[in-house]
Amino acid sequence: MDAQAAQIARLRRILEVSRQLAITDDLDVLLGMIVRAACQTLDCERATVFLYDPKRNELWSRVATGASGLCVPADRGIAGAAASSRRVVNVSDAYADPRFNPEVDRQTGFRTRNLLAVPLENLSGELMGVLQALNRRQGAFDAADEELARVLGAQAGVALHRWQLLQEYAEKQRMARDLEIARRIQQGLFPRQSPQVPGYDIAGWNRCADETGGDCYDFIALDDGRLALLLADATGHGIGAALIMTQCRAFFRAMLSVTTDLAAIVERVNELLMRDLTPERFVTAFFGILDQRRHELSYVSAGQGPLLFACADQIFFSGASALPLAVSERARYQVQRLEFARGDRLVLLTDGFYEATDAKGEVFGQQRVADLVRAHGGSAATELIERLYGQVREFSGRESPADDLTALVVRRVR
Repeated sequence: MDAQAAQIARLRRILEVSRQLAITDDLDVLLGMIVRAACQTLDCERATVFLYDPKRNELWSRVATGASGLCVPADRGIAGAAASSRRVVNVSDAYADPRFNPEVDRQTGFRTRNLLAVPLENLSGELMGVLQALNRRQGAFDAADEELARVLGAQAGVALHRWQLLQEYAEKQRMARDLEIARRIQQGLFPRQSPQVPGYDIAGWNRCADETGGDCYDFIALDDGRLALLLADATGHGIGAALIMTQCRAFFRAMLSVTTDLAAIVERVNELLMRDLTPERFVTAFFGILDQRRHELSYVSAGQGPLLFACADQIFFSGASALPLAVSERARYQVQRLEFARGDRLVLLTDGFYEATDAKGEVFGQQRVADLVRAHGGSAATELIERLYGQVREFSGRESPADDLTALVVRRVR
């Protein structure tokens, strides 16, 4: 077989390898194919595929014929020279080249005579790795070998990029599934229906900015007929805030099984959250117990505000009565009381309502909330919440809120 025929045969072998590289999504199988193709096509004793880690700026291998995995800086050695220059590096005498590191030879007992290093790039020219071929069986690597290495390297680079894209897609799909599961779990923790309290119309509602959120509300019927209320907002939104909120809700429910002393409950919840949360994390929360027989609401507002109370044609806003949870282990919480006359309403909203902004950066604010509550004083609790959300969505011009939105309305009807 003459030289031209041999070259054509080797190119055909690369084309066949390219076809095989396109049908596997297993990295180890893919790397093994590239190594075997290099050894056969370039007629060398060994080959190594180094993958490029841009975060660490390192080249690392999982497959190397005759050697275990290696990890080297991406700007050092002969592989690093190929990565940095994006050119084929052909070394005819390894030990005569100052870039060559003989330590691997000493560890493996292998003697490197010559080597060829070729950068592996994707179609956009991004570095995916380096293919290194060691010890051509007959003499040193020549110009024809360099050209074959470029062709093989181009195919291998595209195959590695394809594998990377498939992995990223699979990871996004997995995360999407996990977030959907988390969303369902969190939504399942919200009350399934509004509580039926004689003489009262009570409703709660939540809309997350992401799949999961850092807001929650809850209703807990007590053995003596009273109703415990919770509305809380953890810093941030997303899965981290959702986990904190789930924890806070669980603590509140657990403490209610022991005592109904609100001050003691909130102080204990604060202590528990202080142990678990990092300094930049905290929770604003409203804890209340409604006694429908006395038409009295006892509550602690731990950083949660403003609280809106509407009676007749008057609207009152009040701030939080104490520090948020997980801010200070010395925090003390005093119980406040609110009496309900017929028609009075308590409207609790998380800051996603008040701080919603329009295209000009103007905030929705307290006044717009007050005006809407005043204009719809006779509306049912669920209807009032729907109107508030509709107004905020129209004001911001957003279908999805920028921050979590949670509302809780208590209205005495008789």
